[in-house]
Amino acid sequence: MNERAARHRSRVVRTAFLLLMTAAAYASAGAQPAGPSVAGSVVAQVTPGCEVLLEDSLHLLTGRRVGLLCNHTARLRNGTFLYDTLRSMSVVTLTALFSPEHGFRGSADAGEHVLSSSHDGLPLHSLYGNSRRPTAAMLEDIDVLVMDLQDIGARYYTYISTMMYCIEAAAEAGVDVVLLDRPNPIGGVSVSGPIREDSLRSFVSYLPVPVRHGMTAGELARMAVGEGWLRGKAAARLTVVPMRGWERRMYYDETGLPWVPPSPNIVSVDAALAYVGTCLLEGSNLSEGRGTETPFLLFGAPFVDSEDAASALNARAIPGVHFAPVRFVPRARPGASRPRYEGTECGGVRLTITDRHRFPAWRCGVEILRFFLHRYDGKITCTSYISLLAGAASFCSQIRTAQSPGWDDGLRRFLRARTPYIMYP
Repeated sequence: MNERAARHRSRVVRTAFLLLMTAAAYASAGAQPAGPSVAGSVVAQVTPGCEVLLEDSLHLLTGRRVGLLCNHTARLRNGTFLYDTLRSMSVVTLTALFSPEHGFRGSADAGEHVLSSSHDGLPLHSLYGNSRRPTAAMLEDIDVLVMDLQDIGARYYTYISTMMYCIEAAAEAGVDVVLLDRPNPIGGVSVSGPIREDSLRSFVSYLPVPVRHGMTAGELARMAVGEGWLRGKAAARLTVVPMRGWERRMYYDETGLPWVPPSPNIVSVDAALAYVGTCLLEGSNLSEGRGTETPFLLFGAPFVDSEDAASALNARAIPGVHFAPVRFVPRARPGASRPRYEGTECGGVRLTITDRHRFPAWRCGVEILRFFLHRYDGKITCTSYISLLAGAASFCSQIRTAQSPGWDDGLRRFLRARTPYIMYP
């Protein structure tokens, strides 16, 4: 047997062993066969891109120096960390690690500066510290950059921006990119919100897509490269390793995959869905619920009359949601060390999503802001950050004066443009 054949046989045997052990661990962890979910639908068994890589695409990494952009969300179905699996494989040579906002372990506050360090003797480059882009020096000992991050489906969630920065840097350095795809937790059917204006390109609004874009990370990367959206129209050598079994109608808890909070304040699928709208509150002086057990499902301020606010928002008859009055006190907690109005009692509202498929998350956020801007005129402030989030320069004035700002034409153009890049039914 020649050396090449021996290496191939070793790889096949090693991969088969890993998959067998994964299946055994998954069974011993008490995994149940597909059955009714909490919503009454059937739970599928989606295979994430990282496992597809292990099953049939290891040739993309074999014999090459591998960099890995990931965090705590890069897990197999049985909960095994992808880094640990790759690190244990003789056919994979890891040479560097990269982490996004919230750090390698996903525990840092939103916006917290994370320093580069090392992990298991490998350099761990923070892309939310001194640099948000990989430098040429960081990519020097890498032939292929593997990316595995769980996005949540809202344009202002920064993991997608980090991936796009990495693709741009890799293209400049002549490094291949392999993106391991994961579900969009809030589905791939609904799209909403304005298309980001060119003048408002930023780290929280990097791609010209709607706020709720309805695409996976792999689809977005393919579209960004194909449409020439990246810096210098980067001609990246991009390979997307797709999932198996994911359909656009699925919410995350219909995939059969374990839920791992992608960041400290996105504690549930409903929080991810509400975030599409209630993240806008970060651009105001309202609390978005950080420092409580239910961020983005709770909002308010010390001057808010909770009974009046809940009643007024329910009167707007937004489908699929109910608003209840609450009093709450934001406290420092992991992932929210300095929440707005820390230690101060706030009047506010808790939203409960009663029907995900009817709930218009973006419209809900707009209606919440519109109510507060009118009811508490002079007390509510909107900063320039809200325009960056929305991707619309005159966003606050638009929602003050127009019941239906003209975003629909942009959505229709986007839906047509994304068609060639869609990978899942």
